[in-house]
Amino acid sequence: MHADELAKTIDHTMLRADGTSHDVDRLCREARKYHFAAVCLFPQFVGRAADLLRGADVKVCTVISFPFGADTARTKVFAADDAVARGADEIDVVINLPALLSGEFGAARDELSSVVRAVRMKTINSGRGDAVVKTIIETCYLSNKMKLMACKICEQAGVDFVKTSTGCGPKGATVQDVELLRDCLGEHVSVKASGGIRTLRDVELMINAGAVRVGTSAGVAIMKDFHG
Repeated sequence: MHADELAKTIDHTMLRADGTSHDVDRLCREARKYHFAAVCLFPQFVGRAADLLRGADVKVCTVISFPFGADTARTKVFAADDAVARGADEIDVVINLPALLSGEFGAARDELSSVVRAVRMKTINSGRGDAVVKTIIETCYLSNKMKLMACKICEQAGVDFVKTSTGCGPKGATVQDVELLRDCLGEHVSVKASGGIRTLRDVELMINAGAVRVGTSAGVAIMKDFHG
């Protein structure tokens, strides 16, 4: 793998409670330097990041209903619409975990479908290319059977990616989960691994397992390790 290929697998992430606007500036500078796929940050910082990355080959990604997915469908739709209006190119929305774990699969699917429709409509109306929608299913709380059900729901909702974890749960991405998601999803839905990915070796393992994106706050260290 070449350096530019590695960089384009990385969503350079800052989702810390103590993250500041100065941290966002640094994150965007680093993303420009290393040509990461995207920066991933809180909705509050989307406009700032979009301004800082204008003209760069780095997308702006934000999270919706993070980290539990427990907001109402209407709230999620508004938040996603607002994020795209502010300049977000990619939306990482947490599946409704309480609904999923309660067996309310239709409700979880319909919420995601509403978010996808809102994002698609916003980008069409603004004359921009389609924004990418990734759904975080938080694998650490799910049995293998529930992971498969979550993938089915995501496919039916029309999302572009299924993402393993928020990074806030008791466990992050595992090779086994990435392999499971890749095996059960159609080719038109990609896999993003996140949570606990700190080293170049971690990234290599996730990519080899079938992920095409990884979310990590250690992107700079990973690239430096790659360059030796």
